[in-house]
Amino acid sequence: MKSIYIFLFAGFLSVCANTTIAQDLSQYFAKNTIQVGVVVEDMDAALDFYMNVLGMVKRPGFSVDAEFAKRSGLSNGIPFDVTVLKLEDSDDAQEWKVMSFGKKANHPKQKYMSDDTGMQYTTILVKSMTPFLERIKKYNIELLGETPIKLDEQRLFVLIQDPDGNFFELIGPK
Repeated sequence: MKSIYIFLFAGFLSVCANTTIAQDLSQYFAKNTIQVGVVVEDMDAALDFYMNVLGMVKRPGFSVDAEFAKRSGLSNGIPFDVTVLKLEDSDDAQEWKVMSFGKKANHPKQKYMSDDTGMQYTTILVKSMTPFLERIKKYNIELLGETPIKLDEQRLFVLIQDPDGNFFELIGPK
Protein backbone atom coordinates (compact mmCIF):
# COMPACT_ATOMS: atom_id res chain seq x y z
CA MET A 1 0.00 0.00 0.00
CA LYS A 2 2.88 2.35 0.82
CA SER A 3 4.29 1.91 -2.72
CA ILE A 4 0.96 3.03 -4.23
CA TYR A 5 1.08 6.26 -2.23
CA ILE A 6 4.69 6.85 -3.25
CA PHE A 7 3.75 6.22 -6.90
CA LEU A 8 0.76 8.61 -6.71
CA PHE A 9 2.81 11.28 -4.91
CA ALA A 10 5.61 11.00 -7.49
CA GLY A 11 3.03 11.40 -10.27
CA PHE A 12 1.58 14.46 -8.53
CA LEU A 13 5.05 16.02 -8.20
CA SER A 14 5.74 15.30 -11.86
CA VAL A 15 2.53 17.08 -12.93
CA CYS A 16 3.36 20.03 -10.68
CA ALA A 17 6.91 20.25 -12.02
CA ASN A 18 5.76 20.13 -15.65
CA THR A 19 3.12 22.79 -15.00
CA THR A 20 5.66 25.01 -13.27
CA ILE A 21 8.16 24.63 -16.11
CA ALA A 22 5.52 25.47 -18.74
CA GLN A 23 4.41 28.53 -16.77
CA ASP A 24 7.99 29.70 -16.24
CA LEU A 25 8.91 29.28 -19.93
CA SER A 26 6.02 31.47 -21.09
CA GLN A 27 7.74 34.50 -19.60
CA TYR A 28 10.54 34.21 -22.18
CA PHE A 29 8.48 34.41 -25.38
CA ALA A 30 7.12 37.62 -26.90
CA LYS A 31 4.46 35.69 -28.87
CA ASN A 32 2.90 32.26 -28.49
CA THR A 33 3.34 31.48 -32.19
CA ILE A 34 6.09 29.91 -34.27
CA GLN A 35 7.01 31.42 -37.61
CA VAL A 36 8.32 28.99 -40.22
CA GLY A 37 10.55 30.03 -43.12
CA VAL A 38 10.48 27.93 -46.28
CA VAL A 39 12.91 28.25 -49.19
CA VAL A 40 11.27 27.27 -52.48
CA GLU A 41 12.53 26.75 -56.02
CA ASP A 42 9.68 28.52 -57.81
CA MET A 43 7.96 31.32 -55.90
CA ASP A 44 4.97 31.50 -58.27
CA ALA A 45 4.29 27.75 -58.05
CA ALA A 46 4.68 27.80 -54.27
CA LEU A 47 2.35 30.79 -53.80
CA ASP A 48 -0.19 29.20 -56.14
CA PHE A 49 -0.19 26.06 -53.95
CA TYR A 50 -0.22 27.83 -50.59
CA MET A 51 -2.86 30.40 -51.51
CA ASN A 52 -5.11 28.52 -53.94
CA VAL A 53 -4.92 24.96 -52.59
CA LEU A 54 -4.36 25.52 -48.87
CA GLY A 55 -6.20 28.86 -48.77
CA MET A 56 -3.48 30.89 -47.06
CA VAL A 57 -3.67 34.69 -47.23
CA LYS A 58 -0.81 37.02 -48.10
CA ARG A 59 0.29 39.53 -45.48
CA PRO A 60 2.93 42.25 -45.74
CA GLY A 61 6.35 40.70 -46.31
CA PHE A 62 9.84 42.13 -46.07
CA SER A 63 13.21 42.24 -47.82
CA VAL A 64 16.62 41.26 -46.52
CA ASP A 65 19.46 43.25 -48.08
CA ALA A 66 22.83 41.74 -49.03
CA GLU A 67 24.73 43.23 -46.08
CA PHE A 68 22.27 41.99 -43.42
CA ALA A 69 21.93 38.62 -45.16
CA LYS A 70 25.70 38.11 -44.91
CA ARG A 71 26.23 39.59 -41.42
CA SER A 72 23.33 37.57 -39.96
CA GLY A 73 24.34 34.31 -41.63
CA LEU A 74 21.03 33.97 -43.49
CA SER A 75 22.83 33.82 -46.85
CA ASN A 76 26.29 34.46 -48.23
CA GLY A 77 25.36 38.02 -49.12
CA ILE A 78 22.48 37.14 -51.43
CA PRO A 79 19.57 39.55 -50.86
CA PHE A 80 16.06 38.10 -50.83
CA ASP A 81 12.40 38.93 -50.38
CA VAL A 82 10.14 37.13 -47.93
CA THR A 83 6.43 36.65 -48.65
CA VAL A 84 4.43 36.18 -45.46
CA LEU A 85 1.38 33.89 -45.56
CA LYS A 86 -1.09 33.00 -42.83
CA LEU A 87 -4.10 30.74 -42.44
CA GLU A 88 -6.17 33.80 -41.52
CA ASP A 89 -5.77 37.55 -41.87
CA SER A 90 -4.87 38.09 -38.23
CA ASP A 91 -1.84 39.43 -36.40
CA ASP A 92 -2.01 36.45 -34.01
CA ALA A 93 -1.93 33.72 -36.69
CA GLN A 94 1.18 31.62 -37.37
CA GLU A 95 3.41 32.89 -40.20
CA TRP A 96 4.52 30.79 -43.15
CA LYS A 97 7.42 32.83 -44.59
CA VAL A 98 8.27 31.91 -48.18
CA MET A 99 11.45 32.92 -50.01
CA SER A 100 13.28 31.85 -53.15
CA PHE A 101 16.87 32.17 -54.27
CA GLY A 102 15.92 31.13 -57.82
CA LYS A 103 17.80 27.84 -57.85
CA LYS A 104 17.01 24.14 -57.77
CA ALA A 105 17.15 22.22 -54.52
CA ASN A 106 20.32 20.26 -53.77
CA HIS A 107 18.35 17.31 -52.40
CA PRO A 108 15.91 15.01 -54.19
CA LYS A 109 12.18 15.47 -53.68
CA GLN A 110 11.05 12.98 -51.07
CA LYS A 111 8.43 10.37 -51.69
CA TYR A 112 7.92 9.62 -47.98
CA MET A 113 8.61 11.53 -44.77
CA SER A 114 11.04 8.80 -43.78
CA ASP A 115 13.29 9.64 -46.76
CA ASP A 116 15.12 12.48 -45.02
CA THR A 117 15.70 14.18 -41.68
CA GLY A 118 14.70 17.64 -40.52
CA MET A 119 11.29 19.25 -40.66
CA GLN A 120 9.18 16.93 -42.76
CA TYR A 121 5.54 17.92 -42.46
CA THR A 122 3.07 20.52 -41.34
CA THR A 123 -0.34 19.67 -39.90
CA ILE A 124 -3.32 21.90 -40.61
CA LEU A 125 -6.55 21.27 -38.71
CA VAL A 126 -9.52 22.27 -40.86
CA LYS A 127 -13.22 22.85 -40.15
CA SER A 128 -14.33 20.95 -43.27
CA MET A 129 -12.30 18.80 -45.64
CA THR A 130 -14.70 19.37 -48.56
CA PRO A 131 -13.32 22.69 -49.89
CA PHE A 132 -9.77 21.39 -49.56
CA LEU A 133 -10.53 18.19 -51.48
CA GLU A 134 -12.25 20.27 -54.17
CA ARG A 135 -9.21 22.56 -54.56
CA ILE A 136 -6.81 19.60 -54.47
CA LYS A 137 -8.73 18.09 -57.37
CA LYS A 138 -9.05 21.41 -59.25
CA TYR A 139 -5.28 22.08 -59.05
CA ASN A 140 -4.32 18.45 -59.80
CA ILE A 141 -2.54 17.92 -56.49
CA GLU A 142 -1.72 14.26 -55.88
CA LEU A 143 -3.27 12.69 -52.80
CA LEU A 144 -0.56 10.60 -51.16
CA GLY A 145 -0.94 7.09 -49.83
CA GLU A 146 -4.54 5.97 -49.70
CA THR A 147 -5.83 9.34 -48.48
CA PRO A 148 -8.32 10.54 -47.60
CA ILE A 149 -8.43 8.08 -44.70
CA LYS A 150 -11.01 8.08 -41.90
CA LEU A 151 -9.34 8.70 -38.54
CA ASP A 152 -12.58 8.19 -36.66
CA GLU A 153 -16.30 8.75 -37.21
CA GLN A 154 -15.81 12.51 -37.58
CA ARG A 155 -12.40 13.21 -39.08
CA LEU A 156 -10.50 12.53 -42.28
CA PHE A 157 -6.75 12.57 -42.84
CA VAL A 158 -5.30 13.83 -46.15
CA LEU A 159 -1.61 13.94 -47.09
CA ILE A 160 -0.30 16.11 -49.95
CA GLN A 161 2.98 17.77 -50.95
CA ASP A 162 3.75 21.31 -52.07
CA PRO A 163 5.76 21.85 -55.29
CA ASP A 164 9.03 21.49 -53.35
CA GLY A 165 8.06 18.22 -51.68
CA ASN A 166 7.11 19.52 -48.23
CA PHE A 167 4.38 17.33 -46.74
CA PHE A 168 1.08 18.74 -45.48
CA GLU A 169 -1.36 16.80 -43.32
CA LEU A 170 -4.92 18.09 -43.43
CA ILE A 171 -7.14 16.80 -40.65
CA GLY A 172 -10.80 17.59 -40.22
CA PRO A 173 -14.41 16.54 -40.73
CA LYS A 174 -15.81 15.72 -44.17
